[in-house]
Amino acid sequence: MFALIREQIETIFREDPAAKSVLEIFLCYPGFHAILLHRIAHALYTAKVPLLPRLISQMSRFLTGIEIHPGAKIGHRFFIDHGMGVVIGETTEIGDDVLLYQGVTLGGTGNETGKRHPTIGNNVVIGTGAKVLGSITIGNHVKIGAGSVIVHPVPDHSTVVGIPGRIVRTRGTSGVLEHGELPDPEGQEIDELKARVEKLEKLLSEQLTTRAER
Repeated sequence: MFALIREQIETIFREDPAAKSVLEIFLCYPGFHAILLHRIAHALYTAKVPLLPRLISQMSRFLTGIEIHPGAKIGHRFFIDHGMGVVIGETTEIGDDVLLYQGVTLGGTGNETGKRHPTIGNNVVIGTGAKVLGSITIGNHVKIGAGSVIVHPVPDHSTVVGIPGRIVRTRGTSGVLEHGELPDPEGQEIDELKARVEKLEKLLSEQLTTRAER
């Protein structure tokens, strides 16, 4: 447990430039509290202790605003930035060095049974308010933009944005998710349609002028 606490503190210092001291992290970081409480709840859940893991999970939700089902499997150096409104479902599997922002949901798509929540690879960043739904696999080194809704698998080294999520970049993605620099596929399509309409209007105007001259 002490090793896990130290690892978590080091992760927060690495990922959050606002972190000023160990005491501040202990007192003021809900993501830190939620992850440590989840480690305890998950150990009890794995040992098939009844009820208590869920009680710990609900207590953590009340205290932090972060809901992590005790059955979720979470790797090393996991960090939830701010965290309010984060929901992680029972059969979710999360790899190492994953970063979530507030409002992220790793959830299911209905009343299906068995593996019904996503599997997240290593070195993944999921932006504010993004929803990753269903038993899908998100590859390693993937970046998911804020507000995106992902319902299909995503390959390694991809950047995904939009509703539903679209792959807008592959390979060469940096470790930082720069929301201000993400492409806007819907906006690009609208611009292309506007350009096409303007071209058609110009062509029609030229034809009408030619007919009028005749």
